[in-house]
Amino acid sequence: MRRFPDPDPGNPDHRSPTSYLLWLAAYQRNALFAGALYGIVHVVAQALVPAAVGKAIDTGIIARDQRALLLWGGAVVVLGVVQATAGILRDRAALTTRLGASYRTAQHIARQAARLGAALPKRVAKGEIVNAGVVDIGRLGDALAETARGSGAIVAIAVVAAILLHTSWQLGLVVLLGVPLMVGVVSLLLRPLHRRQQRLREQQAELTGRAVDIVSGLRVLRGIGGEEVFADRYRADSQRVRAAGVAVARVEALLDGAKVLLPGLLTTVVVWLGAHYVATGRMGAGQLVAFYGYAVFLVDPLRRLTNAAGRLTQGHVAARRITAFLALRPEFAPSAVAPAPYQGPAPLTDPASGLTVAPGRFTAVACASPADAATLAARLGRYTDSAVTLGDTPLADLPPDEIRRRILVADNDDRLFAGPLREELRGRGSDAEVGGRGRDVALDGRGRGVGLVGRGSDAVLERAVDAACARDIVEALPDGLDDLVEESGRNFSGGQQQRLRLVRALMADPEVLILIEPTSAVDAHTEARIAHGVGELRAGRTTLVFTTSPVVLDRADHVVYVQGAKAVAQGSHGDLLTDVRYRSVVAREETE
Repeated sequence: MRRFPDPDPGNPDHRSPTSYLLWLAAYQRNALFAGALYGIVHVVAQALVPAAVGKAIDTGIIARDQRALLLWGGAVVVLGVVQATAGILRDRAALTTRLGASYRTAQHIARQAARLGAALPKRVAKGEIVNAGVVDIGRLGDALAETARGSGAIVAIAVVAAILLHTSWQLGLVVLLGVPLMVGVVSLLLRPLHRRQQRLREQQAELTGRAVDIVSGLRVLRGIGGEEVFADRYRADSQRVRAAGVAVARVEALLDGAKVLLPGLLTTVVVWLGAHYVATGRMGAGQLVAFYGYAVFLVDPLRRLTNAAGRLTQGHVAARRITAFLALRPEFAPSAVAPAPYQGPAPLTDPASGLTVAPGRFTAVACASPADAATLAARLGRYTDSAVTLGDTPLADLPPDEIRRRILVADNDDRLFAGPLREELRGRGSDAEVGGRGRDVALDGRGRGVGLVGRGSDAVLERAVDAACARDIVEALPDGLDDLVEESGRNFSGGQQQRLRLVRALMADPEVLILIEPTSAVDAHTEARIAHGVGELRAGRTTLVFTTSPVVLDRADHVVYVQGAKAVAQGSHGDLLTDVRYRSVVAREETE
């Protein structure tokens, strides 16, 4: 099957909301064409019903011709069957179009989120992503699906106008003039509707973002007594969204009223003229019934036409937000250079700070400012552009997949995902991946160390649980490792989540493991056990821990002190305690 190319946000032709809607329409062209075709057949069959009824009255009932009555009665039945069949097929094609456009856009959003990576939280609010993935994709699908009904409505109006012109040019002229007039009146309401929907969409994204922040930080808010403050802010924001929603509803109410009033006025005019022509003998009774049927029939396509216009307006607003998100670029472009052959564990060096992490050792870094720890970890993990090297190879020359496979940065913002705890902690590791050679460390086909043999096995998982001092957490669960993790790990306390995240990082067993304050939420006794367990489990592997805990620092093979984003001192924990700057940070002493 030929794959239709994805839109390129870097191409100016794909940046506008209209171009994105057209791209989706082209991607769904088969279903879109089928829906429009079935929609046209449906409304044409429906439009011919009044003509058949009028003929049955004139040539069958009034003329007392039973054969003609049966003929035209049968025509009404056939038209009804065609109408019903085409309607079912139209709705099926419209559903295919709706789901295809929605899911395709959801794929683009997910792919873009993965492409932005660590830059995503800095570039886009959480609420924006939630709204795009829930509300906007549905509106895009609805906008395209409505084209089947909209195209059918246009053809229906044209067919009815042609029939009326053939029968009575005056009535046909009324329809031909009345329909554009109604479309013009409706279009006057679409512009303010578009503006207000855009404003509502932006405020909904802000409100959703605040709700996500409150839910994710509820435990912290309760700890500091901040629930009422954030509740008041959310209440004020929700009132602004409500006011924006009411403003949209006002215009939509006028639009809905116009959908009923304007077709009703046109129907009244057509029926009045038709009755006048019957009274003057210019038209038969059957033709009057047919004209009344046309007038009543016109209400439905006109309503569908205005509905399609409203849906397209909403889709345009949604497409504007989605194209703005798809146009975002990562902070730096991934390397296209093929990685050099693996030469074994190598030092990780950051020239900007002077920090060098020796291979195969447990290194701890104490930072005077927590911001320095986050900055250095982002550089070393290639989450920001930098001159960091792994051995003689700049990270900028390595593909992202290679970097993520060899270097893992784990911090306290990482989340636990819902599902069985065993699978959540075990991750993607498996015996098949590492060969199951029966040694503590396995080698791949190029002689590269890939970590613990059987890293996905239960035995290794048990070792990682003990190393992270998480045994008590597992034993407290009714089903142990087979118990379920709730969304974001909310069934665990902050300290429990921190230890479980550490188990997951240990199970990944990368060449370089970078941990940011992995013991900040546990007591000193547990801290000492974790430092000892991690050191033993990661023996011979490169481990870097950003921490100011004296317990962890004392267990490290090498300690580096960072101040002002520069490595200013290094040695053992005991040796560095003679440095007043280091001692003031680690021992929490006050300096003059």
